[in-house]
Amino acid sequence: MRTAKLERNTKETQIRGSLKIEGKGRYEISTGIRFLDHMLELFTKHGGFDLTLQATGDLDVDQHHTVEDCGIALGQLFSQALGDRKGINRAGYFVQTMDETLAVVAVDLGGRPSLVYKDLVKVRLVGDLQVELIHDFMEGFVNHCGANLHVKVLYGRSSHHKIEAIYKCFARAMKYACSTDARLKDQLPSTKGLL
Repeated sequence: MRTAKLERNTKETQIRGSLKIEGKGRYEISTGIRFLDHMLELFTKHGGFDLTLQATGDLDVDQHHTVEDCGIALGQLFSQALGDRKGINRAGYFVQTMDETLAVVAVDLGGRPSLVYKDLVKVRLVGDLQVELIHDFMEGFVNHCGANLHVKVLYGRSSHHKIEAIYKCFARAMKYACSTDARLKDQLPSTKGLL
């Protein structure tokens, strides 16, 4: 089983987490931002991962440090759990509806960080989450996982649905990208021989 644990402490946040890639969609998540918790719960359930993430941050200042550092921690957990990445599919994508909303996410776990993010959300808050910080979460993830990640909401009305569709897509794209191919179990998914 591919698993990882981390403890990440800064002057702004204290985060403990664990990940099992071949999980059962179990989660124990507490970030102090309930809408972020909800999105990470969705991510875990739809990806079939097991995830614990306990974060305490300087929310009296702003949500930025907590949200970004949770993305960093999630990227580090996946990077650690994936190990040398031999035999993984490496890339995955998913198209997800959420009622009137349609989103697409594509990911490549090839070791090079890059993010393209377009959510079409025009409001400042969804629930208690500052929406602009989802970009920072995803950027933290790609930089510490070593992933290309393209996120796009094609259309929709509800801001809640747009963000929910993103996290469900992200989960299912990651589920496929992390999955292994038995025929290629001893090979890196690259013609370079290096990720």
